Amino acid sequence: MAARYMISLDLKNKKCLVVGGGKVAERKARSLLECGALVYVVSPEAVPALSSMAAEGLLIHRRGYYKSSDLEDVFLVIGATGREEVNRQIADDCAGRNLIVNIVDDPAKCNFYVPATVRRGSLAIAVSTGGKSPLLARKIREELELLYGPQYEDFLEMLGALREEIIKNVPDPEKKKKKLEGLVSDEILSILKKGRLEPAKEMLLSAYHGSGS
Repeated sequence: MAARYMISLDLKNKKCLVVGGGKVAERKARSLLECGALVYVVSPEAVPALSSMAAEGLLIHRRGYYKSSDLEDVFLVIGATGREEVNRQIADDCAGRNLIVNIVDDPAKCNFYVPATVRRGSLAIAVSTGGKSPLLARKIREELELLYGPQYEDFLEMLGALREEIIKNVPDPEKKKKKLEGLVSDEILSILKKGRLEPAKEMLLSAYHGSGS
C-alpha cells in the first residue's frame, strides 16, 4: 500500500458529522469540538455525555437513523455506529460525494485515519500506524506524553512570539537563520525536557538577545 500523506486540517467552523451515539462517538465529537468544528451527531440514542453537550448547545444531535441526506454541506464524516451495514452505507455515500470519511475500527472503509496525538498547546505530535495497530499508536503516544510534558505549551508560546519578532526585525538572511537556530539549541531543549521551564525561558530570552546579533 502506498504511504499515507500526513496533513493537519483546519476544522474551524466546518460542519463535521459523527454517526453514532456511544462512547466512541462521544470521544470523536469532543475531539472535533476542540478543533472548532461545527459538530452534528446522528443516532437514535445517545450516551448521557452526548445528550448533555447537545443540551448545552455545543453540538447538534438529530435523533434517528443515518440517511444520505445527513451528508449535506458536510466537510468530514466519522462513522462510529458499530453496525457493519450502516458503516458500509456511510462509506459508500461519502465515496460518491468525495468526502473524507473515517469508519472506526474498519481501515478498509476509511480514506483518512485519526492519529494518536499528544497535545501541548500549539504543539501536536501525531502517531499513526496506517490503521494497522491503533493500540501500538496509543502506546507510543503514552511514551511521548512522558517525554513532552506540559512545560512545552508555555515555552512554545514564548518561542513563537520571539520568532515573529526576529522575522519582522532581522532583514539579513544569515543573521535571521542564526538567531532562529539559537532559539532551539540543544542546551535549551535539554533544560526544557527536564521540566525546568523558567530556566529554559531565561535561556531562550538570552539567545534571542544574543544569537547572531
